[in-house]
Amino acid sequence: MRSLIVATGLSFAVLAPAWAQAAKAPVRLVPHRAVYDLSLLQSGGSKGVGSARGRIAMEFGGDACDGYTLKYRQVTVLESSEGGSRTLDTQTATYESGDGLSMRFKSSSTVQGLVRDGIDGDAQLRPDGSLDVRFNQPRNDSFAATGQPVFPTEHMKRLIEMARNGERTYSARVYDGSDDGKKVYETLSVIGSRIEPGAGGDMEEPARQEALARNPRWPVTISYFEEGNADREPAYTISFELYENGIARSLKINYGEFALKGDLKSLEVQSATSACQR
Repeated sequence: MRSLIVATGLSFAVLAPAWAQAAKAPVRLVPHRAVYDLSLLQSGGSKGVGSARGRIAMEFGGDACDGYTLKYRQVTVLESSEGGSRTLDTQTATYESGDGLSMRFKSSSTVQGLVRDGIDGDAQLRPDGSLDVRFNQPRNDSFAATGQPVFPTEHMKRLIEMARNGERTYSARVYDGSDDGKKVYETLSVIGSRIEPGAGGDMEEPARQEALARNPRWPVTISYFEEGNADREPAYTISFELYENGIARSLKINYGEFALKGDLKSLEVQSATSACQR
């Protein structure tokens, strides 16, 4: 019996360095195209949204060597007894450097077909952690912020690292260039228990493919607070199941007055475009 215990102990000792190395492996986000069908999850009161439908289409690409790209479009049709029908269409394109220190962004939106001013700018993180943003559209302008904010892809990578390490919460200041481009959100992420690869049978058909079935995932809720209002209600909240490779399913977006759910309609996982080793 003692020899068996010793042998088992030695085998674990031999495997430990490999396990430790695997545990420290960098987060690798996979290029993919995903489409989510939107519907109304809940509405606040008789004067709120009566029904909603829409779609999110996104294409994520790149890696830590070449940087990350994202093309995102969300079209939402809201129906209410007082306001009638409203169609909101938001489109965003971003590029983030692999080191997480710079971001280019461009966005536009329409409400009922009327175009709002688009945003086009470049954001840089300085060595002291401050943010410097230069706008090309709608006019030459600038914006600055302190407090070591991070960009969205870097935020997602750090969130996955926290989940891997068993952390339950993660706070960060996030700059995504949204709205007028002059806003940094204070975020609080709550991370649920790890869901093992392949667990959970009641999933959309696209979520059953091998690219997701072999990856663990975590339920995550991210609350976005306007700067200085972290002790109040969030501006909005996003919940989803986050896979280790960066793909998400089971979306819920809570805007306060109403909430939407997003079901994964289609998913195309693409091959890496380079042999990045970071």
